[in-house]
Amino acid sequence: MFQKRFIVTLLLLLMVVRCVALEETQSKGCVCGYPGIPGDPGHNGTPGRDGRDGFQGDKGDRGQLGPVGPAGNDGHKGDKGYPGAVGTEGLKGKRGDNGERGLPGKMGPQGVQGPIGLKGNKGELGLPGPHGPKGDLGPPGPEGPQGQIGLQGDRGIQGPPGPHGRSGPKGEIGVPGHKGNIGYRGDRGTRGEKGDKGEKGDEIVVSKSAFSVGLTALTKLPAANAPIRFDKIIYNRQNHYDPQTGRFTSSVAGAYFFTYHITVFSRNVKVVLMKNGEKIIHTMDNYQSSEDQAAGGAVLHLEVGDKVWLQVAGGELFNGLFADEDDDTTFSGFLIFEA
Repeated sequence: MFQKRFIVTLLLLLMVVRCVALEETQSKGCVCGYPGIPGDPGHNGTPGRDGRDGFQGDKGDRGQLGPVGPAGNDGHKGDKGYPGAVGTEGLKGKRGDNGERGLPGKMGPQGVQGPIGLKGNKGELGLPGPHGPKGDLGPPGPEGPQGQIGLQGDRGIQGPPGPHGRSGPKGEIGVPGHKGNIGYRGDRGTRGEKGDKGEKGDEIVVSKSAFSVGLTALTKLPAANAPIRFDKIIYNRQNHYDPQTGRFTSSVAGAYFFTYHITVFSRNVKVVLMKNGEKIIHTMDNYQSSEDQAAGGAVLHLEVGDKVWLQVAGGELFNGLFADEDDDTTFSGFLIFEA
C-alpha cells in the first residue's frame, strides 16, 4: 500500500517537472516533442510522521452488524451502583427458632398499691368496759285525789326529785329539815362495743454473752507473745470463748466489760489485754519473795466478730501467771448493753 502511494506521488512530481520544462522551452522557442520513456523508480523516501498525532477525522458511517464473537474474559469489577427503589413487601416468612434467654433487665418502677385486704376474723372477747353514766329521772306521774286522813304511818323512802319549777320569790329562812336518806343506785348502763384487736408488738430479744475462765496447773506460766489459753471453764454457756485458741469472739455489737485477776509467783508478770491484735491496757507486777496479786479491767466497744484475749508481753521472764489447787488466775468478760 505504501509503495503504491509512493509511485503515484512520484508520477505527479514528474508531471509537474515536465510542465515546468515545457514552459521554459516555449519561452525559449523550443518545439515540444513526444514524451520520453518514464525513468526508473527512485529510492524509497524517509518514512513520514506517525499519523496518530494528527487531527481526528469525522466519524464514519456505522457498518453492518458483524457476527457474534467468542465470549470475552471476565472484566474488572465495576463501581458500586446506587441503591434501587424499595420493592414490594414480600410474603411473611416462617417464625424463627427461639433465641437464648437474655440477661435480666433493670428493676421496673414500683407497681400500683393493691386494694385493702378483707377484714380479719372477730377477735377474742375483751375485758368488761367501764360503767355507763347514770340514767335520767322519769317524768312525775299525775297527782291523785286527796284521800282521807289516815293513821300516821312509818316514814317513807324519799322519792326522786321532781322537775325544777319557776323560781319563786325568795322566802324567809326556814327551820333546818331532817337529813334525807341515801337515794337508790341507778341502773347499770349498756355494755359498750368491743374494740378492734391491736397489732402484735415486737418481741423483745435480749442478747446474752458472758464467760469466766481460769488457768490450771497444766497451763500456768504460759508462753509469751501468744494468746493465753485458759482451760478451766467457770462459765461459758454461750460458747463465745474458745479454750482452744484463748480468744473471745463478740456475737453482737455493744459495750463489753473485761477483767482479769492474776496470782504472781516465781517470776515477774507483764500482760496485755488485746483487741484484734491491738494492745489496749498493760498490767505489770514484779515478783518479790512470796505470792503476789495483780488485776486489770476495761470497758470496750466491740463489733460483731471482734476478738479479745490476754497475752504475755516481754518474754519468758514476765510470764509468772500461777495457778494450783489453792491459787487462781482468771479472765472474765460480759456484755453490758447492745449499741
